[in-house]
Amino acid sequence: MDELRLAVIGIGNMGSAHARHIAEGAVAQAKLTAVCDISQDRREWASQELGADVKVYADYHQLLDDHVADAVIIAVPHPLHPVIGMEALKKGYHVLTEKPEGIDKASVQKLNACAAEAGKTFAIMFNQRTNPLFQRMRSLVKDGELGNIRHFIWIVNNWYRTQAYYDSGSWRATWNGEGGGVLMNQCPHNLDIWQWIMGMPDRLVAECGVAKYHHINVEDEATILATYKNGATATFVTSTGEQPGTNRMEISGSKGKAVIENGKLMLWKMPEDTDEVTYTAKVANPKTKPAYQEWVQTEREPAHIGILNNFARAILYGEPLLSPGEEGIHELEITNAAYLSSWTGKWVDLPLDGQEYLAQLAKKQKEEREAPAAARQVKKEAADGSYSDRWMVRW
Repeated sequence: MDELRLAVIGIGNMGSAHARHIAEGAVAQAKLTAVCDISQDRREWASQELGADVKVYADYHQLLDDHVADAVIIAVPHPLHPVIGMEALKKGYHVLTEKPEGIDKASVQKLNACAAEAGKTFAIMFNQRTNPLFQRMRSLVKDGELGNIRHFIWIVNNWYRTQAYYDSGSWRATWNGEGGGVLMNQCPHNLDIWQWIMGMPDRLVAECGVAKYHHINVEDEATILATYKNGATATFVTSTGEQPGTNRMEISGSKGKAVIENGKLMLWKMPEDTDEVTYTAKVANPKTKPAYQEWVQTEREPAHIGILNNFARAILYGEPLLSPGEEGIHELEITNAAYLSSWTGKWVDLPLDGQEYLAQLAKKQKEEREAPAAARQVKKEAADGSYSDRWMVRW
């Protein structure tokens, strides 16, 4: 295969940006051959903006049946990611899905099993994995430079949103649409980076504030406390109701501390491992000075284009995926467990029982469907095919 034919299913805000950039040649050796959307307005936009060679579909089943592409990018509402993903894989397509991989672990397990059976390239749009500071922090932890990890703390509440944002789509901020709030919409990237660096926790407890700052049905604030088998703890704090916001990650270990904030990674390395000094030192409080280093992010990460190019190279040349689709289940499991903990007021052990969560989610969805309709005036955003700054890592 000399050129990869790509199709985008769902050309709202995110999908239109993927489609436009592929059509303009941002993905090497890839060509946009088709798009699909149920909205006539979006199809008209595609016909006018993407070129006469791009086929425009109203029905994704027809697009898949026509085999006008080798791979599909799925950018539709969250609950449909596993549904369309499985159908595409079964029909022989390579698949890249937008985040999250789905809204519940049980559905995503089925998608992952389908991908394994199909043997096709399967990726997920975790574009923040391309950020050099997150990559360096991961290396510090994985290579043992910080020693035995004690604490992971991430405050990422620079996701401020107005009511107008939530009113831009009827599926937003609902259990039946997005499947959750700030954890499910804004934070899949952050939760993925957390587990990508630290691995999956052993158990967690969470408090999710529903409609604390907005007229919505789901959480717009969440705090998660998690523990690991080795005794390390993790704290994750997020919100869409605070400004100015903070984006600060700190990891403390027996050999030092690393902090990412304001586009800079700061590292303090102790000359001796604290685990040893604690029991060998002859004084109560040794005045040891740490060595200091820092790395500044001077350029934007490759972000979405980086993941798209990696996906294409994986198909064409066998390059390892930076963001394998099967790994989408990890951040989703943290989100599902946080919701279950908040609903029950109890600690939740991981791995999560996917069927138990699905049963609890079904209750929330039923309550939402039966509740009086909220007085939300939906005013859809005009998607112009640009990558919004709000989708990038922001400090």
